[in-house]
Amino acid sequence: MEKTLPQQSRTAVIALAIIMSIRMFGLFMILPIFSVYAATIEGATATLIGVTLGIYGLTQALFQIPLGAWSDRVGRKTIIVIGLGLLCIGSVIAAISHSMHWLIVGRALQGAGAIGSTVLALVADITHEESRSKAMALMGLSIGCAFVAAMIAGPIINHWLRLSGIFWMTSVLALIGMSLLWLIPTPPKPMIDATTNLRMQLKQTLHNATLWRLNIGIFALHAILTALFIAIPIVLTREITLSESQQIWLYFSILIGSFMLAVPLIVLAEKKQKIKTFLVGAIMIILFTQFSFIFLYQKLWATIVLLLIFFAAFTLLEATLPSLVSKIAPPRNKGAAMGVYSSSQFFGIFVGGLLGGLALSYAGLLGVFCICTALALAWLQLAIAMPITQPEKTENMKTRIA
Repeated sequence: MEKTLPQQSRTAVIALAIIMSIRMFGLFMILPIFSVYAATIEGATATLIGVTLGIYGLTQALFQIPLGAWSDRVGRKTIIVIGLGLLCIGSVIAAISHSMHWLIVGRALQGAGAIGSTVLALVADITHEESRSKAMALMGLSIGCAFVAAMIAGPIINHWLRLSGIFWMTSVLALIGMSLLWLIPTPPKPMIDATTNLRMQLKQTLHNATLWRLNIGIFALHAILTALFIAIPIVLTREITLSESQQIWLYFSILIGSFMLAVPLIVLAEKKQKIKTFLVGAIMIILFTQFSFIFLYQKLWATIVLLLIFFAAFTLLEATLPSLVSKIAPPRNKGAAMGVYSSSQFFGIFVGGLLGGLALSYAGLLGVFCICTALALAWLQLAIAMPITQPEKTENMKTRIA
């Protein structure tokens, strides 16, 4: 972090990054194993598998905006405690369930603890504007690290403790996240006029065209990710016939390699102020990988290369998109703006799971890859037309977009 960021704020940002990381770690762990393992669960169908993977995204999307705006009034830390509590309860229900329907209930409760926007807004509250970009990038990178760790740990935990063990671990992580809140100072509540209400906050946020494009972008990114990982575990297990231990090493190598590729690009994008160039380039890589899977998913070497560059692009986008939103959003509406952004992200997870499950039911693996390709193509067209201007600094430390 920069020298302008006090030690207390630096510690708080790291603690918030850990909270975000362990929460997403718990949610992501089932991704590399669920579509194969769930076939043995009572009442399982391809569509229900997709719904189970994505349902927490729907409840996240429904609660993210009101909780983000509510945090502007009752305090960020209060909302974070409530959200982590719901994550813990939902994980316990999922751990003790024996049917797809109860798994869906547990996953839905996990998602109801929608604290993503509140955490990002709290980061913005406790950092100076000069340091905020790096702090937001750290949050994005923390999610990337959580994703890497979860994709490796999920198959390992499933091998020893099965699916219920993954959910029990998630409940413990939620409790650990609550304990970390002691390291975070309580910032003063934002100055909000008496006439300001949720409707006004959302109106001001939703009328920003660039924020809309960024929200659609994070929606598409996570829809593609969720749909893709309905197909990938099946590809690795049934088409390429890798064992559990081989899949663990495959994920480890690919995700560590992609992370090492992405980090220099993230730093370079911020340093050179070429945000749109890097965004469009990363989306083009996403499109290339999904289109290539249609023809090459049965080949091990192709799957390795395509997943490597996909995750590099994913990590880059995951780190830069929230940084842009934090710069563009009006300070007094930051909670609501982050709420819309996070809702878009998680609604994308739900839609990706639903579309991926339906595609697998009616068109098989090729249908899933075609859905992902179509989403990436639509996103690319939108991104190319997106005007992004670095916000200018003003005396009152607000930002604006030209």
